[in-house]
Amino acid sequence: MKRITIPILALILLGMLIPTGFATDSNLVITYGESTYANNGYKSVVDAFFVNQANVDLKNVDSKVITADQVNQVSSGITGKSYSSDQIFSSAFLDLNDNDNLEVSVDKSKITTITGNMYISALKSAGITSGHVYVTSPMEATGESALAGIMNAYEEATDVKIPETVKEAANDEIYTQAEIVENSGIDAEKLSKLVDDVKQEVSGDNVTDHNTIVNIINNYVHNNNINITNSDIENLADTIEQVQNVQGDVNYYKDQVSGLLNDGNSTGGFSLDALFDWIKSLTNGS
Repeated sequence: MKRITIPILALILLGMLIPTGFATDSNLVITYGESTYANNGYKSVVDAFFVNQANVDLKNVDSKVITADQVNQVSSGITGKSYSSDQIFSSAFLDLNDNDNLEVSVDKSKITTITGNMYISALKSAGITSGHVYVTSPMEATGESALAGIMNAYEEATDVKIPETVKEAANDEIYTQAEIVENSGIDAEKLSKLVDDVKQEVSGDNVTDHNTIVNIINNYVHNNNINITNSDIENLADTIEQVQNVQGDVNYYKDQVSGLLNDGNSTGGFSLDALFDWIKSLTNGS
């Protein structure tokens, strides 16, 4: 019987593995704000940003729409704010193929309040440590509602739900920082670093006591000459305490996605190198 050569067998197997027409890449997801998706002009602006920044063909990208109702489910319990269907503009693109570290690229010309580091901090609070996220809007927006879309994108890409308690804690962190930036005029990046530093100390020492967290924040505020009010400090302490209190749920979620988010350039367990090694073992045998 004639031996099958490696190239021929490889083509046969790849033909079996790759569907005709190429399916959408499950590691790429766009979440559009409801207002953006409903307006073709707005959607085109957002799509152009994603294409230019991520160098991606959107024809192979899954998309979801984030509605005002979804945002209000989170925001109403945190800030009391309620949004209408024509106020949800922020949109996000998730690329899990770029999976070595967590990176967030924000369109600073449109997102006025929330910075990339703020998103990163909140996502890390939710147990997310890898992937590249791009955030934009067709018009100026604070960017608060984008976090709901980003987490929804991770759920879509991994097929793993983020616990509601974790979502609430991460969103509370974003909304609290946005409120402090808008009310106090503090530099957003300086506030983001403050929150990140405090969270690291609190997590490292496993602190859950509210007054202890307040004291830690006060020390950072004093040592770094940061001008925020006592009310701001109390709100930050509440937020960081909430993050600490959901660590059990965060760890559960991290366990569920450990093979999907943290192994770098994940392809769902499929490896071309492993495939060709297996082919060689077949063709080299008797």
